[in-house]
Amino acid sequence: MSLQQISHDELQQLITQLDQALYNHAQWHKELIRTLVCRLSCDRHDILPEAYKECRFGQWYYSPKPDDISRHLGFIATGEAHKRMHELAGQLLIQASEKNTINPLDYDHFSNALEQLRLELATLKHESESLLYNRDPLTGAINRINMLPLLRERQEAVKRLSQPCYIAMLDIDFFKKVNDKYGHVIGDRVLGTLSHCIIEHLRPYDKVFRYGGEEFLLCIQDTDLQAGYDILERLREDISLLELNVSHPKPLHITVSIGLTLLSATLPIEDSIIQADQAMYLAKSAGRNRVEMAVSPSIEEMK
Repeated sequence: MSLQQISHDELQQLITQLDQALYNHAQWHKELIRTLVCRLSCDRHDILPEAYKECRFGQWYYSPKPDDISRHLGFIATGEAHKRMHELAGQLLIQASEKNTINPLDYDHFSNALEQLRLELATLKHESESLLYNRDPLTGAINRINMLPLLRERQEAVKRLSQPCYIAMLDIDFFKKVNDKYGHVIGDRVLGTLSHCIIEHLRPYDKVFRYGGEEFLLCIQDTDLQAGYDILERLREDISLLELNVSHPKPLHITVSIGLTLLSATLPIEDSIIQADQAMYLAKSAGRNRVEMAVSPSIEEMK
């Protein structure tokens, strides 16, 4: 599950909550060390089987969250690391109270678990901040400023690993008529709904960029031509079946035209984008609501 599917406001809230959770955890850790070093009586909550749910960090972690957050692999890994750390902390506290001493190996295990938790938290926060500040706020797609650097990284991977990668230009058919008939507020809602549909249909490691207006550029990684085409065909069909509520008696339906091309390992990125754009216009001229592949030597070689 990818964080790309959650809204701008939910991302902002997650980052704020992570900051508070990190502070609460630091305070808990400070008190734990003070208890161990000064040989004080421990908080009984810290030695309970579910101590990881009792601390303030745990209370936040196990509170209700949007599904796209609670099912995110990084969020799950953070919870597992937090639980493991509390289990080891409880063992230290019991040792200190019963034996008045702590096994150095047990302390090392706790320290390693603590570092693992900090790493998971830092990774989750970095991913959240990267998405928040590098995404188009209206659609949730990656903004155009970050498009070329990310595509160049992907091109380098293509060169090193010889794994094909495809890009596709997607454009809403007759979008001007949507804005003219329903207004720009509805038009913005259509763009947001479309973007979320695209993100949900692609794999977590594929990329969706807001290219401009009603155009999106898709980067489909580590796949062959037929598989990439099939992904886009399913996406195109599902978009055509979307029912958008626009406060009118009948729901609004949209279609898209898509142009697909190989991300060349040798040509400039801009040339591959032009090829995808030309294929998209070929789809428009062929009747719209279809996927067309660029007619180029690179594509022909991959067939």
